[in-house]
Amino acid sequence: MEIIEIIKDALVFPSTDLRTFFIFVLLTIFASVFGTVGILLYILGVLNAEFFLWGGLAAIVAMLIGWVMSGYSISVIKSGIELEDEVPEFVWWDNFITGFNGFIVSIVYFIIPAFLVAIVGYMTNITGNIMAVATEISSQAVNVYTGASASIATDALSQAVAGLAVSLATTLTAAVVLFVIFSFLQTMAEARLANTDSLCEALNVFEAAKDIGRIGVIKVIAVILLVIIVSAVINMVLSAIFSYVPILSILSVFVSPYLVLFAQRAVGLLYSDIA
Repeated sequence: MEIIEIIKDALVFPSTDLRTFFIFVLLTIFASVFGTVGILLYILGVLNAEFFLWGGLAAIVAMLIGWVMSGYSISVIKSGIELEDEVPEFVWWDNFITGFNGFIVSIVYFIIPAFLVAIVGYMTNITGNIMAVATEISSQAVNVYTGASASIATDALSQAVAGLAVSLATTLTAAVVLFVIFSFLQTMAEARLANTDSLCEALNVFEAAKDIGRIGVIKVIAVILLVIIVSAVINMVLSAIFSYVPILSILSVFVSPYLVLFAQRAVGLLYSDIA
């Protein structure tokens, strides 16, 4: 399917079954409410330890709802892969299990780049450079207090700060590159999960990378960037409208769920090229 066709289809798709879409919106609201309540109760736990328990329960409920939503969004990917025109129905237990598998996929595809970034940080000696800067600052303070000459200490501090800046810049650059790459790989992993219903297949990083090559790197990047751009434009336009007509801001509860389903449908249609 051509790139523009993917975006057009995906934009319209969530609105073709408003009943199912409203269910997804309600789940989004419930997850947000329970998540917010959980955070507030954790904060209030400073005053009363019992609030920690209720905060934990609220957080668990929010997480469980989130798994159902994640599983359903993966079924939307599957509908795109199979080029189905009908919006999938909620199949609660199946959605829950798929969402849990999707949660594991997200963790794995986050841990790998995080581990690699940690290695880069170790190799660039961030911890050592931070300690060197702290040591030189302490030394500078002692020199000021004793009235000793600070010129040598100042030079040493400048060198320590420069070393820290280089290590931070290198590590930050590596982090951005790695997390962008793995976000693309995670997208393919979710499509693999939708296509095969296999967690093992979704966690096969090398096959996920090959899928990008099979579809076409340029096409994958183009579709994902277009999804991001279209979503950003919609959010900006609606934000401008809501600022002029504040009462309409209540409609914002529909925006994020719609854009999630739009993005997942686009991923499914993209992956249909090789399914």
